[in-house]
Amino acid sequence: MSAKLLFLDVDGTLTEPGYNVPPDSAVEAIRRAQANGHKVFICSGRNPAMLASVLKYGFDGYVACAGGHVVCEGEVINDVPMDEELFRLAMDCFGRNYVYRTVECLNGSYCDDGPDDLPRGAEAYTNDTMLRYRRRLKESLGMRHISEYDGAPVYKIVFMCTDHSQLEEPKRLLSDRFVVCVQDLESERCINGEVADKRINKGIGIQKICERLGFDTADTIGFGDGVNDKGMFRAVGLSVCMANGHPDMKEMADMICPSVSDDGLYKAFEQLGLI
Repeated sequence: MSAKLLFLDVDGTLTEPGYNVPPDSAVEAIRRAQANGHKVFICSGRNPAMLASVLKYGFDGYVACAGGHVVCEGEVINDVPMDEELFRLAMDCFGRNYVYRTVECLNGSYCDDGPDDLPRGAEAYTNDTMLRYRRRLKESLGMRHISEYDGAPVYKIVFMCTDHSQLEEPKRLLSDRFVVCVQDLESERCINGEVADKRINKGIGIQKICERLGFDTADTIGFGDGVNDKGMFRAVGLSVCMANGHPDMKEMADMICPSVSDDGLYKAFEQLGLI
């Protein structure tokens, strides 16, 4: 097989959602694919700080911040932070709608902790399950309190709430300049998503890497599970969705492989002849 560029989402694809350690089978698949001449990249909504724990497994580069920051073989080849005025507009809009916010910069993430961080009345829009989920993310991914945010350039805002009505105003005000990506987490009884500049997405990051390495996008394969992987699936030559993925992504994908907890990446690499 000719050399391919492989792009892996992290949460729900390389690792269980919100965690940092991939299955041993996934690490073995990556190393064997590289030994066969393929190049393997992370393609994630996470920022570089949140990717640090998985980058140690030896990737050839990464598309981070949902395409806002792209590194290929150690060199930054694309960097598009969010406009400051638009960032403030989004933060204010989410805040007054009692939506939990996580601000993602290159070197750290800053989040609201609980209802006390949001305007009075936020407790009416929260539940214990969602708060536990956020605490787990913070502990696992090293997020800091939003009061520690130091004004560094922002690449993405992740949000979480419990009712779609909380997102009506943000969608109305932000959709002209931002992509507002929403996903229900039924098992956690909450709604989460992210807001990123329309100038970036995972697919644009993939195209930048292809241009740098002289590859045609027909020779790329993308592995994902969530709605924020749509840009990746549109850009790659072959799209693979995990069995634990969102129904919309399964419908969009060229192939469905077993879930991340069932050695899905290894089995997919094997089926595709990459290892």
